[in-house]
Amino acid sequence: MAKSNSNVAMYLNLLLLLSLLLILNMAESRLYLTRHAKARTLTPTCVSIYGAEEGDTCFGITQAFNLTSDFFNQINPNLNCDQMFVGQWICVDGFLS
Repeated sequence: MAKSNSNVAMYLNLLLLLSLLLILNMAESRLYLTRHAKARTLTPTCVSIYGAEEGDTCFGITQAFNLTSDFFNQINPNLNCDQMFVGQWICVDGFLS
């Protein structure tokens, strides 16, 4: 009877050890995926544009079209506000997809 209990205990310990290894493996794989997953980049699509006029600034345009600075920068990713020129097309309405 003692030998039978010893075998059962050994199998239960083996099962416990395998379960622990499986849990550790799953946790490590989740950590790896969160560190190495590529962030999804959003592509701006412009719906309405505005031609810059003399004296325009990015801040003034955001105020005139009731835009937040973050959204304005997202729909105009290549715009350099310090080098804006007359006639430059600026997106004033759009979405990210």
